[in-house]
Amino acid sequence: MKTIYIKIEKFFEKITYLITTILGSSITFFLAFVMVVFWFFNRQYSNHDINEVIRDLIHGVTFLSLFVIQKEFSRFSGSLHLKVNELVASTETASNSVINVESKTEIEIYELQKEYAELAEKIENTEEK
Repeated sequence: MKTIYIKIEKFFEKITYLITTILGSSITFFLAFVMVVFWFFNRQYSNHDINEVIRDLIHGVTFLSLFVIQKEFSRFSGSLHLKVNELVASTETASNSVINVESKTEIEIYELQKEYAELAEKIENTEEK
């Protein structure tokens, strides 16, 4: 049962990586922008009041903001990973197991977190003595 869960988890992580890559793409933003403009101008606004027009504008801007935020998060996340990898690689006493940790599965990251929590607890106990 655990192997099935691990396979499903790895598949889900691949899907989420693919989706975030697609959502963070400038081509996807352009297509969404064209879709919102087409949707906005294809409606008959002569019989709508100003509140409905403003509501539609807010919905369109909110929809497009999803793509902008995802693009910025992907860029920030990638640069942060590079900086951390550089720091780990340049420190002789650092564990190489955390280099490219972003490519590890959620279970592997959890195991690493447990190891570091135990290490921090050991260090804390030696400092108290």
